[in-house]
Amino acid sequence: MPAMGKVFIILGVLFIVIGLAFTFGDKVPFLGKLPGDIYIKRERFSFYFPLTTSILISIVLTILFSIFRK
Repeated sequence: MPAMGKVFIILGVLFIVIGLAFTFGDKVPFLGKLPGDIYIKRERFSFYFPLTTSILISIVLTILFSIFRK
């Protein structure tokens, strides 16, 4: 059962981080506008894929999960 407790703690921390990102996401001006984010705008079509932002978030989450795993 201690393993289940660790899972709930990690999920709780993850939900807090996601909540903070939604709350303060507009106050971080570079998030979503990094070099490498793909944005194509045409006359009646727009496409946005935050490639660099996704990689950055993935690296941060990997570091957090490796810290909590130990």
